[in-house]
Amino acid sequence: MQEDNTFIRKHIRQITGLPIEVKLDYASDDTEDTDYDEITNVSLGGLAFIASDRLDLSERIKVRFPILNEDAELEGKVVWCEKTQRGYEIGLEFDDPEEVSRLKMVEQIYHIENYRKKIKQHEGRELSSEQAAREWVSQYAGEFSALQ
Repeated sequence: MQEDNTFIRKHIRQITGLPIEVKLDYASDDTEDTDYDEITNVSLGGLAFIASDRLDLSERIKVRFPILNEDAELEGKVVWCEKTQRGYEIGLEFDDPEEVSRLKMVEQIYHIENYRKKIKQHEGRELSSEQAAREWVSQYAGEFSALQ
């Protein structure tokens, strides 16, 4: 029942730990079909994440990012699902190429906030979000260029 994901795997993947909220497309807003998961990687065409439950191929889902204080959602379809020790790794393909750009921006925000916390813990420096963003971009933003 596995779909051929050779095309998807040709894209450079970037490992992340970005937490996401996954909602099944058919679930209404008042149901409890929302799960909190973690992105394992991002590629040109979509993302992969760990879920506790198996999802069917071509199933429509929406993902949201709890670290942001906005309701931005990305929508796509399940293109592969593999059993792992932690549950299921799900491959999500976006319908709209613009979704990948939005995802990259969200992921950079996540990494910047982690950088800010690390600097405070290891160096004792308090950085504003803007200061942390400037430092992080100068040091790490080039790593994200492969997905542009």
